[in-house]
Amino acid sequence: MKQLESAADIHQLVNTFYGKVLQDQLLAPFFTRLNFAEHLPKMEQFWRFALLSESGYTTNVTEKHLHMPLEQAHFDRWTTLFKQTVDELFEGDLAEQAKQRAAVIGWTINSKMNP
Repeated sequence: MKQLESAADIHQLVNTFYGKVLQDQLLAPFFTRLNFAEHLPKMEQFWRFALLSESGYTTNVTEKHLHMPLEQAHFDRWTTLFKQTVDELFEGDLAEQAKQRAAVIGWTINSKMNP
């Protein structure tokens, strides 16, 4: 299995993950209205920032989600799909770090939205 280590890897991860999200009955309704031509590059930029320390990502992730009626089940499913996608595609330290960061992101946003 391949190591997660480059911007090309993050591109593959993000695109594969969101392909699954759009097929998921619980999550798809939150994403079908998005312009993915704009959204996916932003998500790639975020994960390059989070995993490869690339500069340039400045959006507050929590603020972007506060208007959405998300519940614990949505965060659990998002985290599960993300971790499954990472495990299907990659291994190594950055792959593990990606899964940990996804879990922390899900927990953080959920705890602010559903105290």
